[in-house]
Amino acid sequence: MKKLYTLVIAFLAMTFSQAQDITDAVRYSSDQLSGTARYRAMSGAFGALGGDLSAISINPAGSAIFLSSAATVTLSYNNRQNDTRYFNGVTSNNDSDVYFDQAGAVLVFNSTNENTPWKKFVLGVNYSQNNSFDDSFVAQGSSSNSIDNYFLDYANGVPLGLLETIDNESVTDLYLFLGENEGFGAQQAFLGFQGFIINPDDSDPNNTSYTSNIASGNFDQQYSYIGTGLNGKFAFNFATKYQDFLHLGINLNAHFLNYDRATRLVEENSNNGSETNEIIFSNNLSTTGNGFSLQLGTIANVTENIRLGLTYDTPTWFLIQEQTTQRLETFSDEFSDRVTVNPNVVNVYPDYRLKTPGKLTGSLAVLFGDHGLISFDYSYKDFSNTELRPSNDPEFEFQNNLISDNLKAASTYKIGGEYRIENWSLRGGYRFEESPYENEITLGDLNGYSAGFGYDFGSIKADLSYDHSSRTDNPQLYQVGLINTANIQRDFSSVVLSLSFGI
Repeated sequence: MKKLYTLVIAFLAMTFSQAQDITDAVRYSSDQLSGTARYRAMSGAFGALGGDLSAISINPAGSAIFLSSAATVTLSYNNRQNDTRYFNGVTSNNDSDVYFDQAGAVLVFNSTNENTPWKKFVLGVNYSQNNSFDDSFVAQGSSSNSIDNYFLDYANGVPLGLLETIDNESVTDLYLFLGENEGFGAQQAFLGFQGFIINPDDSDPNNTSYTSNIASGNFDQQYSYIGTGLNGKFAFNFATKYQDFLHLGINLNAHFLNYDRATRLVEENSNNGSETNEIIFSNNLSTTGNGFSLQLGTIANVTENIRLGLTYDTPTWFLIQEQTTQRLETFSDEFSDRVTVNPNVVNVYPDYRLKTPGKLTGSLAVLFGDHGLISFDYSYKDFSNTELRPSNDPEFEFQNNLISDNLKAASTYKIGGEYRIENWSLRGGYRFEESPYENEITLGDLNGYSAGFGYDFGSIKADLSYDHSSRTDNPQLYQVGLINTANIQRDFSSVVLSLSFGI
C-alpha cells in the first residue's frame, strides 16, 4: 500500500490561491430556510411573532412570547433537483435524504412580584442547521476550451528546473517540495508538466514559458461535483418581558461547519496534432471550522393586535481549516501510453479567519385574536462586507477586493400567515431572496413558497410542512484557466415534521 504523505503548508501568499475564493465566502455567509415545521410553513416570517423555537434564531426576544416552558424536535426529508446545461449537453441529478433539522427548549420563569415591571425571564437553547452543503451535479458537453489553459496559467513564470525530478527523487518528493517552498501554483504546473499536458519552450532549466501538447479544436468534457456537509448553530438565549408591551432578548451563537468537495474532470479530444488526448483531473477539498456571533432583538406590542420586531445579527467570525488532495491521469493515442501523476499528498493549509456580514431584520405581525395572524419580515445583508483574514496577506487582499467588487447588499422578504380552526392550524408563506452577486447571473434570485398544518393535542403539538424553492446558478468549473460556466436550475423541497412538548 502506498504511503499517504501530509504536507503542512506555511506560506500564505503562495498557497491560498486555490482554496479560498468568492464562492466560499458566499457559501459560508448564506443561510437556508430551516427549523420547525410551523416556522417553515410560514416561510420563516417570525421576527415579530416569537413563541417558536426557530423564531429565536430570527429574533432572540421571541422566547419571551412563550407562556410556559416548552421543547421541540424536528426532522426533515429534503430533495434536491439539479438540471444542468453545459454547451450542448443536458444532465439531471436528484438527491434526497432525512436530516435532523432542529432541537431546542426554553424555560420560562414568570415573576411572582406583582410590583416589578419585569414580568418574566426566559432561558433557552436551540440547535439549527443553518445550511446544508449536500449537493451534486454533472456538467457534460463539448467545449472549445481545454483544461490545458489551467495548467498553462499556473506554469508560465515557473522555472523548468523546479518541475523536473532529479536522481532518486519521486513525484511525491517534488510535489511536497514545491508545496512547501513554492506554493500551490507551482504544484499545478508540476502536475501539468509531469502529465504531458504542457511542454517548455526550450530545455533550459531557467525557461519560464510553456506551450500545450493539446491542439485546438473541440473537447468532450464531463465535470462532476459532489459536496457534503453543513453549517450548524447552537443558540444560547436569554430574554425578558418588560411590563406588557416590550420583549428583549440576546443570543450567544456557537457556529460550526464542515464541507467536503470532490470534483472530477474527464476531457477527451481527437484533434489533429494533439499529443495528449484524454485527461482525468481529480481534486478533493475538506473544510472544517467554528465561529461565534451575537444577536440582539426586541418585540414591541404596539397595540393588542400589532407587533413590531427588530433584530441585529453581528458578523460571524469563523476560524477555518482546509486540506486538499489531487490526482491527474492522461492518455496519448499517438504513443498508446497512460500516465498517472498521483502525489499521495494531503496539503494541510494554515488556519484562516472569515468574517461574514452582519444582518438587520425588521418585522411586522398582525394578530386576529385566536383566529389567526399575518406576519412580514424584511432582512438586509451586505455580502460585500465579507472578509478573509489576515487581510494584509497578498492573496487574501486580492480575494477581498474581488468580494467587494462583485458582491452586494441583498434583501430578503418573507410573508406568512396562519388560520386556526379549533385545535387545527393552517399555514402558508412566501419568500424572496435577492442574489448576493452584482451581476445576478453567477447566482440568481431565490423564490420559495410553503404550506403546512398543525394539531394541538394539549401537552403535545404536531406540525407538518412542505416548502419549495428554486434559483439558477452559473458556477465556473475552475477559477483559473478553464473558466467555463455551467447553467444549473436548482429546485429544493422539504417535508418537515416537528413535535413540541410542554415542560
